[in-house]
Amino acid sequence: MSSENKEKFQIEYQAGKAAFERGDYRVAVQRLEAASALMSRNTILGGESQIWLVTAYEAAGQTQEAIALCKQLTRHPDPETSKQSKSLLYILQAPQLKRPEEWMTKIPDLATIPESDPKDRRGSNDTITPKKRQQKE
Repeated sequence: MSSENKEKFQIEYQAGKAAFERGDYRVAVQRLEAASALMSRNTILGGESQIWLVTAYEAAGQTQEAIALCKQLTRHPDPETSKQSKSLLYILQAPQLKRPEEWMTKIPDLATIPESDPKDRRGSNDTITPKKRQQKE
């Protein structure tokens, strides 16, 4: 592999990981796919980038792609990559459990709440602390 390709790989790989950690899973998938295409799949670094790609696929809602890639990685020559992929595959293929509605916390939509008076907001400078009140008196 040329040094130019290694550099491109590192750029795409780091950008993919950063996008994943930001929660931008669609971009993470694109960047990690590009990184995986630049690196030999049978290398340790190639396996690592593909493990990240599996998690990005799952986070982006592409579960079938995640499972398919994970199955391929179970036969990876690096024992650590193979072990990780087997663990991930077990998790990806686990049945989804139904949660009772009463276990769920409903978060209100704050966009529907009218803005309150600025002096009613916490952190407002309009309030006087007890020390300031004593000093004024």
